[in-house]
Amino acid sequence: MPKKILIVDDNELMIEVMTYILISNGYEVFAVSNGSEVFNNIKANNPDLVILDAILPGIDGREVCQLIKLNKTTKNLPVIMCSGDESIDESLNKKGAPDDVLHKPFDINCLIEKVEYQLAA
Repeated sequence: MPKKILIVDDNELMIEVMTYILISNGYEVFAVSNGSEVFNNIKANNPDLVILDAILPGIDGREVCQLIKLNKTTKNLPVIMCSGDESIDESLNKKGAPDDVLHKPFDINCLIEKVEYQLAA
């Protein structure tokens, strides 16, 4: 059974690119375009990993990550935070931090390595 990954990004092209890469590597992929849909999707699809854009319309990706990590039912769900902003690394040291950070633009191999590492952890 393939591992399930939830992509949360407001950029349709980014969702398409990541979905293609991840499906090509044997993963099942779900995607939402804003933070308010994340918990309904987690409940419905029970993903093994979340790839979360830091900047989202409405509720910010960093807030969504904190909500995931501080919720007792989702706290062990691995989260990879994506951003083109170099300062995103600082979020790794905060309460409710993501498990890893992926800098945009990203290398395909880097994406797959981070996903595989988080799913193996």
